[in-house]
Amino acid sequence: MSALAKQEKLSAVATALPKANVVPFSGRPTAKSDIGRLIKAAARNTVPPFVVLVMMLAVWQVLCSSPDASLPSPIQVWTDARDLIVNPFFSYGSQDIGLGWRVLVSLQRVAYGFGFAAIAGVIVGAIIGQSVWAMRGLDPIFQVLRTVPPLAWLPLSLAAFQNANPSAIFVIFITSIWPIIINTAVGVRNIPQDYRNVAQVLRLNQIEFFFKIMLPSAAPYIFTGLRIGVGLSWLAIVAAEMLTGGVGIGFFIWDAWNSSRLSDIIVALTYIGVVGFALDKLVAAIGKIITRGASAS
Repeated sequence: MSALAKQEKLSAVATALPKANVVPFSGRPTAKSDIGRLIKAAARNTVPPFVVLVMMLAVWQVLCSSPDASLPSPIQVWTDARDLIVNPFFSYGSQDIGLGWRVLVSLQRVAYGFGFAAIAGVIVGAIIGQSVWAMRGLDPIFQVLRTVPPLAWLPLSLAAFQNANPSAIFVIFITSIWPIIINTAVGVRNIPQDYRNVAQVLRLNQIEFFFKIMLPSAAPYIFTGLRIGVGLSWLAIVAAEMLTGGVGIGFFIWDAWNSSRLSDIIVALTYIGVVGFALDKLVAAIGKIITRGASAS
């Protein structure tokens, strides 16, 4: 058979065979879809709050636009407190500073008070959670103490420390420590018995058991207490600064009230709400990373 005949025969066989469905390789086809999903997720999280905020501002403007209104309207707030909104970090003197600096001063106090409360609360809660009798004896006392308002501790702290700054830190500490202790103790009590048996088999000492078994197992409960505690810390510092003075955000609100600057108070309340929301989300994010998304339920 000649070469030409062989080539014609091969062409005929190839034509008779069914053609395979070939899918071309397109590199990474999910890049655009990933971006689209991110945009949709961001829109779902931002658009509804934005719409609600616009509606609330519109209602507020309508209710407070009359000349005899007791509260300023949003447009009036912008007119009166534009410098505080646009430039939160201005500094023209020891007391004439922006709300950004005041928030940082308050956050510094919260960092000290809440930090001490977190360390002490986790340790005390872990010790109490290990003992049934300690839980039964101390839990009612803690439940009573945690209901005491933050400002009720301020006179005692001022009498003890004779200084406004450590008194404010103590108020933060004593206000935020109770939910941390209670949640940590509950988390330790709920550690599965299998984990304790493994610790006995491995002959772990108390320190190794604390870091390798207790903390990872009780972490969801601990971070639930920390989230509650950081919120209480932020509430406590604002209330304490109203009475102790200084340059914090709480004293600014009290000073603005004495000067009848209602627009400044409204802007300061907005700062407080945003910062409190950010603190809660920060602790929640850290807890989610450490506990890998586990929950205390």
